[in-house]
Amino acid sequence: MDEIDKKILNILQKEFPLEEQPYLIVGERCGISEDETIRRVQKMKDEGIIRRIGAVFEGAKLGRVSTLCAARVPEEKIDSFVEVVNINKNVTHNYRRDHEYNIWFTVSAASAEELERFIQEVKEKTGINDILDMRAVRTFKINASFDM
Repeated sequence: MDEIDKKILNILQKEFPLEEQPYLIVGERCGISEDETIRRVQKMKDEGIIRRIGAVFEGAKLGRVSTLCAARVPEEKIDSFVEVVNINKNVTHNYRRDHEYNIWFTVSAASAEELERFIQEVKEKTGINDILDMRAVRTFKINASFDM
């Protein structure tokens, strides 16, 4: 990753242009063409440096509910467990942790009932019943961008 890639990442994280041709504008800010910008972004996606590009909304203000879950998953079941969790388009994060609760994920839903159904479905499909449902009591917002 060179200095131009780092500059692209900073722009994508903090000031993505809401324009018809956003990558043209990103490229202009970096001194490269739109095609070169798209090629670099695709390469960073392919390498796993960029996971997704998209807006972040305040779910509660849109009437949605969400939770952070932590699951205790035996090593031999991790891949199949993660596959079941990730099939739901409302799962926004899924991480393996060095902890007895080794898989952590966040999920949102249109209602508390839908959220509970999802967690129950994960338990039924995976056989993993030790899943903590840790809904937020108080919200703290942090800047999750990384200055490159």
